[in-house]
Amino acid sequence: MDHVRKFAPAPAEAGIVASSVYAAGKRVADIPVEEAGEWAGKEGHVVWIGLLEPSRELLLRVQAQFNLHALAIEDAEHPHQRPKIEQYGDALFIVARTAQLIDRRVTFGETHLFVGKGYIVSVRHGPSTSYATVRQHWESCPHSLAKGEDFVLYAILDFIVDNYMPVLEQIEDEVEEIEDKVLLKPMLAAEIERLYMLRRDLLRLRNAALPLVEVCRRLTSADLPQIHAAMHPLFRDVTDHIRTVQEKIDSLREVLAFAFEASLLVGQSQETAISKKLASWAAILAVPTALAGIYGMNFSDMPELRMEYGYPMVLTAIAATCAFLYWRFRKNGWL
Repeated sequence: MDHVRKFAPAPAEAGIVASSVYAAGKRVADIPVEEAGEWAGKEGHVVWIGLLEPSRELLLRVQAQFNLHALAIEDAEHPHQRPKIEQYGDALFIVARTAQLIDRRVTFGETHLFVGKGYIVSVRHGPSTSYATVRQHWESCPHSLAKGEDFVLYAILDFIVDNYMPVLEQIEDEVEEIEDKVLLKPMLAAEIERLYMLRRDLLRLRNAALPLVEVCRRLTSADLPQIHAAMHPLFRDVTDHIRTVQEKIDSLREVLAFAFEASLLVGQSQETAISKKLASWAAILAVPTALAGIYGMNFSDMPELRMEYGYPMVLTAIAATCAFLYWRFRKNGWL
């Protein structure tokens, strides 16, 4: 093996988060991009480059070091790609979507990964959690990191999928609050709009996560020489995590659908109750209105008008009828 010499940290450059060389799982040098190809060609060494919103010029420099395909570079330059995996010669090109909850909305970023013999390059676009935590964690476990660039690929994909869960947990907390409120009173317009936005965000998150199942399936197939067979169980584990995310998303979407339906039922129930009350009071008020209307007619021949106790009898009849109707409606739960 070539003698490993230590480098001073490479000068900071816009778009480059990290550019390091690893041997036996240990970081041995921070290098400029122009030396990446040389180091990647050394047996037992892995170059791990992290880029954030890189310029076209920087991507072309990386392309020159690893002989990356022009179509893959074009995709990496322009985000908004669907999660996918493609093979260009000796290199794999993988697209994954990241997710964060910012201001109560799910916000998506994008990660493009180039993987080949002796190197892995990650290109991040949009809001996403830095992979510095992944790098730091596995640098403390050199035995695992020594497995090579395909292990780094696994570590990044696993990190992306695991970061879906905190987003779902925050959404779940809000969904539980909605569940608690929905049976007490109908939702306001703003709450219905929020419910709709949550369902939409969950659908977008599902569309971001689910294609990674196919990505991981390809990574466990025997036709990709870049991935060692020993790594297949790890990528299957990532698939299991994605399935868990999918199940949670589907469950939350069902709960939100139920909450919306329940809110409609509560609203209809309250409208029915109000209608019953209005109908009950209308029936009660109809009694004195009807009797007053009858005896208010200007007919000369109305015997009751000359009865000595006619007036108190009519008032008593009105009061008794209204009281009976009130009791009956109250008993039936209309009042």
